[in-house]
Amino acid sequence: MIESSISLSEIFTIKNIIIYLIVINLIGFYIMWSDKRRAKWGKWRIPENTLLLITIIGGGIGTIAGMYTFRHKTKKLKFTVGLPAIFILEVILVIYFKLM
Repeated sequence: MIESSISLSEIFTIKNIIIYLIVINLIGFYIMWSDKRRAKWGKWRIPENTLLLITIIGGGIGTIAGMYTFRHKTKKLKFTVGLPAIFILEVILVIYFKLM
């Protein structure tokens, strides 16, 4: 029996992190478009917590870009302040932990 073990450093390479960030931000942009479209048509909506979760797990650029591109959730303080605040906090944490 052949055993292979993969270490975390092999999974969390710069290339994989960049791919993840591109994908999650595209998803963030897409869900803002999709939710705006559903709102216009009076259909079932994507929960606000899901939109926030996508931002928290790294999709800040995509959700913020989608919010302003599609003018969606721009009247809600939770989003106009919250999404950028989450994104800025994540950038600060990455810088902090990178310098440690």
